[in-house]
Amino acid sequence: MPRLSIVIPTKNEAHVLPRLLDSIRSQTFTDYELIVADAQSSDNTRNIAASYGARVVEGGMPGPGRNRGAAQASGEQLVFFDADIQLISARFLEDSLAEMERRKLDFATCKVKPLSRRPVDRALHEAYNVYVQMLEKINPHTAGFCIFVRRQVHESIYGFDETIVFCEDHDYAKRAHKAGYRFGLLRSSYIAVSVRRLDKDGRLAIALKFIYGELHLITKRSFKKMPFEYVMGGELTIAKPTKSDAINDSADLL
Repeated sequence: MPRLSIVIPTKNEAHVLPRLLDSIRSQTFTDYELIVADAQSSDNTRNIAASYGARVVEGGMPGPGRNRGAAQASGEQLVFFDADIQLISARFLEDSLAEMERRKLDFATCKVKPLSRRPVDRALHEAYNVYVQMLEKINPHTAGFCIFVRRQVHESIYGFDETIVFCEDHDYAKRAHKAGYRFGLLRSSYIAVSVRRLDKDGRLAIALKFIYGELHLITKRSFKKMPFEYVMGGELTIAKPTKSDAINDSADLL
């Protein structure tokens, strides 16, 4: 039985998934299983996942996809990743699990850096880091790109609420926190996250959506209907990044 189960919901992620899987393969920590919950991709996502040794299961939208993957997991610890992230440090998994153990955390997320050299993107992501750290003790936020959680915690709160279609990851954190489980923002390392949704929707639009979502959650209401147009994963239609924007070497982010 592996110590860690890595669960990745996907849909048409053939372009970005290999970079994440390569960064997982290069980790110093190896006691894990890899589960890809795929939402009927029409590209080569499933074959790519299988070629890296992942178990491919039927997925769905992000929340249901995470639940489907977790239901097949055997590890005592779970981590949910989005398909378009990269683990910058080869010690990311080892250091993150050690920090959770040291701080006695039940669930956690990590800080982020963008896969972009644009100053505005770096500023936006650092603002997110500061915001999550400020609310760490009183209002935990666990964005779906990186959620570490003990499997017992995931099961005790019945996973992600599949009736919620937007901010389901933050609802997940709120319910875990309300149930008395201990949350922490990991300090040991960062992950690199894609800016493809920023490129598609625009920086200002994404910032306004984030603010709207936060205000909505403060009222303790959940989103049962998608308030915005949403296309999952690799179905996003965006222009390819320019050479100056693309990050091909993770060392650039350190």
